[in-house]
Amino acid sequence: MPHDFFQVLSVQEVVTRLTAFPPLDEEAVGLDDADGLEGRVLAADVIARDDVPLTSRSGMDGYAVRAAETFGASETDPAYLDCVGHVDIQTPAAFPVQPGQCAGIVTGGVVPEGADAVVMVEYTHDMGAGCIEIRRAVPPGEHVMLRGEDARAGTTALPAGTALRPQEVGLLAAVGATEVRVRRRPVVAVLSTGDELIPAEGDPRPGQVRDVNSHTLACLARRAGARPLRLGIAPDNLDSLEQALRAGLERADVVLLSGGSSVGVRDLTVAALQRLPRAEVFCHGVALSPGKPLILASVDGKCVWGLPGQVTSAQVVMMILGQPFLRHLAGHPVPFDQTRWPRHKAELARNVASRQGREDYVRVRLEPGEEGRPPRAVPVLGMSGLLRTLTEAHGVVRIPARREGLERGALVDVLLFS
Repeated sequence: MPHDFFQVLSVQEVVTRLTAFPPLDEEAVGLDDADGLEGRVLAADVIARDDVPLTSRSGMDGYAVRAAETFGASETDPAYLDCVGHVDIQTPAAFPVQPGQCAGIVTGGVVPEGADAVVMVEYTHDMGAGCIEIRRAVPPGEHVMLRGEDARAGTTALPAGTALRPQEVGLLAAVGATEVRVRRRPVVAVLSTGDELIPAEGDPRPGQVRDVNSHTLACLARRAGARPLRLGIAPDNLDSLEQALRAGLERADVVLLSGGSSVGVRDLTVAALQRLPRAEVFCHGVALSPGKPLILASVDGKCVWGLPGQVTSAQVVMMILGQPFLRHLAGHPVPFDQTRWPRHKAELARNVASRQGREDYVRVRLEPGEEGRPPRAVPVLGMSGLLRTLTEAHGVVRIPARREGLERGALVDVLLFS
């Protein structure tokens, strides 16, 4: 086995290979299980059973009117209408609104026949004897939720591929879709490797370190909407590693194996993968910093990630490539599109060098800028084995592969940590 990277891919080449894995199969869930940190993704169109709202309803307390009757009305030149009744929220009006008339109405009340707008109560005055003074003109449709404005019966209320946020779950409830078809959440097996690793609750001797990666990677997987399954620590020997990989592949959709930054362990990971049936190592290094020592393999249609052992490298790779991949499996549209990620504009506080040909992700913290200026993005420098470069940072700044760095004062997008 050669002791250097081979099949080094660009970040875009890795993304292309990862998006070739199909989204997971679908399942039926109720409304209480349709949301989550990332939201489930609809696998089928949701069709409205009836109109939502079922009738035209008032969006304000006030008076239902014919809008034309209020044209020109103002504080100094009000209109006067006869109130023919009041509409409560549960009982539709049994009377129409004729020219020259209005009807009192509460928020959510059904707009009476003949009325096409609502004047807020703040712009009216009850003159007594059923006469209402209207002090503001309203256009047709003002403060009215029209029948079918949210959804029309028999039409698609939400299409397949929609990520379900709380607001979409609300619409599902409104159309009576109490069970929907969604993409399954990925199950992610998380495995740490290394003879030097001990559990986090242990007391390390010189030469030993507590396992960090299995915990951070599980957190990152969970924040991407996946269900992590921590498998513990595997020693650096071929048989143990093969057995752990088999266990992970049997129980999960994706295996995240961390460790393998050193040449020997990297080769061991590849050797263990090559023992598995229908395994293809398609990436043995990515043009990304930190995170170059990335191994990616397809094993019987499932993706195995050999992440770097260095704690910062593993987390950056997971943020830039791993979390979007898990969202892809869960059916999210364009999960790798960084223009959709939470971001903040800032001015770079110092020059930052980069090696042309690889993408650099510089950890930065945000500080207030001078008066009238954007915030400052201050690089947090340090080796990729130091957690400090992440705990003191608010996000990362991407330096494209074609650039040799960024200059102080450059306006940059800070991709924010979730």
